[in-house]
Amino acid sequence: MLISEVSEKIGLSQDTLRYYERIGLIPPVKRSKSGIREYTELDCRRIEFAKCMRRAGLPIEVLIEYVALYQQGEETANPRKKLLIEQRGQLKERLKEMTDTLDRLDQKIAQYESISRDKQVETTAGQMA
Repeated sequence: MLISEVSEKIGLSQDTLRYYERIGLIPPVKRSKSGIREYTELDCRRIEFAKCMRRAGLPIEVLIEYVALYQQGEETANPRKKLLIEQRGQLKERLKEMTDTLDRLDQKIAQYESISRDKQVETTAGQMA
């Protein structure tokens, strides 16, 4: 698959795909004799994983470390698992913080809606008198 096809399929710019490869976020992509990147389905799955992890807020440095460990082989399975467990814990904490913030916003909005209803009732009652 060409970079333009992968870009469209995955929803990342071609520049981002090149950047991910350059910094080691994804392993080097095979190239044709003329130097054109030829992405495989495995490359696409790796990019989708990176995109998903970035969307969840994982730092690029952590993902680069994960990829480097992955490229070292099966003997790094435990360190990779440990790294992912640590990131999951941090993600859960951020999710809890965001949920708490959302609950607080909902309470504030409900307060303002109550104030607005009360004023509307007062206005309507004043018009009837």
